[in-house]
Amino acid sequence: MSIQHRPGSIVGLPKFAAPTDFAESPLSQALKQPLLLGLFLPIQAGGWTQSTLERSTDWRFDYNKALTLKAEELGFDLVFALSQWLPKGGYGGVFDGQALDSFVSIAALAGLTKKIMLISTMHVLYGPWHPLHLAKFGATLDHITGGRWGINVVTGHRAVEHEMFGWPRIEHDRRYELAAEFLEVVQRLWSDTENFSFEGESSWKLGGGFVTPKPNFGRPILVNATGSDAGIAFAGRYSDIVFITSPTGADIDSALQSLPAHTKRVKDAAIDVGRTVRTLLNPMVICRPTEKEAWELAERIVAHADHRSPQGFQSLNSDAQAWKGRDPQDPYRAIGGNIRVIGSPEQVVDQFVKLKEAGVDGLQLSFFDFRDDLEFFGSHVLPLMKQAGLRH
Repeated sequence: MSIQHRPGSIVGLPKFAAPTDFAESPLSQALKQPLLLGLFLPIQAGGWTQSTLERSTDWRFDYNKALTLKAEELGFDLVFALSQWLPKGGYGGVFDGQALDSFVSIAALAGLTKKIMLISTMHVLYGPWHPLHLAKFGATLDHITGGRWGINVVTGHRAVEHEMFGWPRIEHDRRYELAAEFLEVVQRLWSDTENFSFEGESSWKLGGGFVTPKPNFGRPILVNATGSDAGIAFAGRYSDIVFITSPTGADIDSALQSLPAHTKRVKDAAIDVGRTVRTLLNPMVICRPTEKEAWELAERIVAHADHRSPQGFQSLNSDAQAWKGRDPQDPYRAIGGNIRVIGSPEQVVDQFVKLKEAGVDGLQLSFFDFRDDLEFFGSHVLPLMKQAGLRH
């Protein structure tokens, strides 16, 4: 038997089961923590910091594997990384374009880890992806990891990424409409017990598709990063975790003023459709034994700022709306991160407490020197987070 759906009939489908509907799922277990804790893996050259100051940070797999295993040892809940398709030279300077693929890299970590959730960032609107591919590959990784795998759904905000696959860039809000259609079909393939056919507005079609095995907990974990109206509406309907930015830039004091309203807006979008989402923010953490030492490092990073790519990650004709609050004249811009958390271990934890009070449900950490800074974080910051009630 094949169930047939035609254009437009995707609207009004019944609610799909989510990992949070199962108390024993890895996501439900992680959400018992007062504050989710993740690591933003640097699988791209330069990591997140546009500086030539010497450090160990490296895009290669062995380096990122070691980071993941250390994060798991420290009790982190999840890891993920970016996905990018760039021309020769990347954004320029330290961001020279060398980068691993997020889907393949995260999949390679599946058999090497035991507890940490693994999220693959994937552009779903272009490239090789068909919903049937993703449904099968995702269900397989779900079984390999026991429900620890998920997708950070991205639609592409740089013209060059679409053009590289032979397409003109799709208009911003239209991208979310097509991504919604894609995810609806993937979720049907994860849940349906009969063959499923579909013909919609995208270039792909589905004729009698069926996927086994079915995921362990309804479906894999779904994440997306957004700040626009269309993206927030999409997140409210589909995501478990929404990767947000500060609407007012990377300065911590400014961010703490704008985040309460922003996190409420994101969560209300889910409540409006009978769902719940959690927010995840990416701080760049510069922590040293004293405030003075932390700021001295920050100043050294800025003193070695790499100006060969003035716009950094916003290069190559980006129409991302989440970064509109970035100040191009910010003197600390080279440090990177959605926000900057700088100080002693006690000061860092105090800022984490304030971010939680602002409605942030989790932190996806970045560091300047990932290997050494993660080690320091585990030894000096994590115990204080537990004392502050942020971690069990």
